[in-house]
Amino acid sequence: MEPDLASSIALVAAGDQSAFAGVYDALSPSVFGVARRVLRDPSQAEEVTQEVFVEIWRLAPRFDSARGSVRTWATTIAHRRAVDRVRSEQAHRDRQLRVAGEISPPGDGPDELVVDAEDRARARAAMTELTPAQREALELAFYDGLTYVQIADRLGVALGTVKTRIRDGLIRLRTAMGAYR
Repeated sequence: MEPDLASSIALVAAGDQSAFAGVYDALSPSVFGVARRVLRDPSQAEEVTQEVFVEIWRLAPRFDSARGSVRTWATTIAHRRAVDRVRSEQAHRDRQLRVAGEISPPGDGPDELVVDAEDRARARAAMTELTPAQREALELAFYDGLTYVQIADRLGVALGTVKTRIRDGLIRLRTAMGAYR
C-alpha cells in the first residue's frame, strides 16, 4: 500500500484532487488516531486532522520518499500539530490565570481599605447609641449568626420581643450611621 501512497502523493503534488481523496481515505484513521491520543478530545482531534490534511495538500510537492513513508510523514505532521494545539491551549489558560490575578477584586485598593475602616468606626460608634437589649440582640444575630428563635431561647424572651429589638436597633443604627456621614 505504501508504494501506492507514494505515487498518490506525487499526484497530489501536481494538484490531483481524486488522488488526494485516496490519500485521505488511506491516512485519516492514522492521523486522527495520533491526534486523538495526544489531545484526548475527539472534536479537537477532528480539527487537527483537518489541519493536517490541509498541510499535506500544501506540502505534498516537498514530500521526500527517501526520508520516510507517506504514513510516517503524515503521522509526524499530526503529532506536531496536536502537540502545538496542547501548548496553545495551555498558554491560553496560563494567560487567563495571569490576567485574572492582575485584576484585583473590588475592595482591595488602599482607598477601599480606608473607607472600610471608616465604616467600621462609624458602626462601632453607632452601636453605642443602642440600648443594651438592642445591641445584644443585634450582636447575636449578626456576629453569632443566630436565628430569631435561637436568640429568643438564649435570652429567655418572647420571639416577638427579639424581632422588635432587632428591628428597632436596625432603625437606630441606620439613623446613627447617617449622622456620621
